[in-house]
Amino acid sequence: MAAGLPEPLLLANIAHLDEVTIAGQHLHFGHVFYTWLAMLILFVLALLVRRKLTLVPGRLQNVFETFIEGLEGFTVSTIGEDGRRVFPILCALFLFIAMQNLLGLIPGCDAPTANVNTNVGMALFVFVYYNYMGIKRWGWHYIGHFMGPMPIMAPFMFLLEIISHLARPLSLTLRLFGNIRGEEIVLLLFFLLAPIVGTLPIYFLFLLAKILQAFIFYMLAMVYLKGAFDPAH
Repeated sequence: MAAGLPEPLLLANIAHLDEVTIAGQHLHFGHVFYTWLAMLILFVLALLVRRKLTLVPGRLQNVFETFIEGLEGFTVSTIGEDGRRVFPILCALFLFIAMQNLLGLIPGCDAPTANVNTNVGMALFVFVYYNYMGIKRWGWHYIGHFMGPMPIMAPFMFLLEIISHLARPLSLTLRLFGNIRGEEIVLLLFFLLAPIVGTLPIYFLFLLAKILQAFIFYMLAMVYLKGAFDPAH
């Protein structure tokens, strides 16, 4: 027992730095630490780019400008001009998820998105955000999105649409969690079977796959926003 602390409130787990014991319950917070690490890396990169902004862009500024302009153009072409309003949120979401995914490829680190709790938070944010933007755009007429094209079928379509929308956070959560956790397990197995030679090819394949998973999350969020901005049937 640590001095001055009663045993039920003792925080003690020397073997695992990402685990604490409170009142006999083992709590893991490694995904929280790596989530903050991902945010810290993104903040540092943003400050580096912002500090050296010039009319003639340097290498780092040029990379970010090309990426952001291309992604913004893609978003606007898909959603329409409303895409410019939501692009900062979508872009930040993509970068945040991509950075979290990539942390899983660093030896000794873990991807926060391999923990379902991280993904639940982001999925619920997307759910609340696209419904908020839809209500902000259409007011109470937004409920028309849930009624279907035929008034006679409105009660049935309303129930079906509610179930469909409530399933979206679950789909976003499990898709990202399953893919990232599965990739990390496969990478670990390859490393155990063939430590260097067998791991390098799959390592670079998963590098692309983790960015792709962030883009899929981004795409689904964009599709949900497009549906919220479109006129009701």
